Amino acid sequence: VSAKGNREKDYFVTREEADAVLKACPDAQWQLMFALSRFGGLRCPSEHLLLCWGHIDWKNKRITVHSPKTEHHEGKAIRMIPLFPELVPYLEAVRDDLFASDFDPKETRISEQPVITRWRDSEANLRTRMHEIIRAAGLEPWPKVFQALRSTRRTELQEYFPDYVLNA
Repeated sequence: VSAKGNREKDYFVTREEADAVLKACPDAQWQLMFALSRFGGLRCPSEHLLLCWGHIDWKNKRITVHSPKTEHHEGKAIRMIPLFPELVPYLEAVRDDLFASDFDPKETRISEQPVITRWRDSEANLRTRMHEIIRAAGLEPWPKVFQALRSTRRTELQEYFPDYVLNA
């Protein structure tokens, strides 16, 4: 068995496809879930659900990502990623929705508030719903839908950064 996996299931999600899916998303949280995977390279859902407002450093334009998948490796529990410009409008939209709602900042520290407030239940099937959204965008769902979004971002970034930077 190859450790590389099945290359036939690899898929590059173009910017045009990403734009179509983002337009088909039913709300700001779905748009942000998609954008965090496609433009931030986050693992879905684990890294999305651990992301809190305090992890976003607007001033220095970076995000601290907590990674349960790699936390057992020394120094790999968290990583820093840039606050990519493609993420900003989706983060702002969710932030604006949060603060326009009945959210009471006195009840909880804002920095500890999760960015993604839905799908906290392990029964949520995000892949099935994402397939529906992709079809609503007029596209066919690609294999390994969330992993393809993450690997697409890495492929894009490899054009600008050496592997050792991306691996860090």
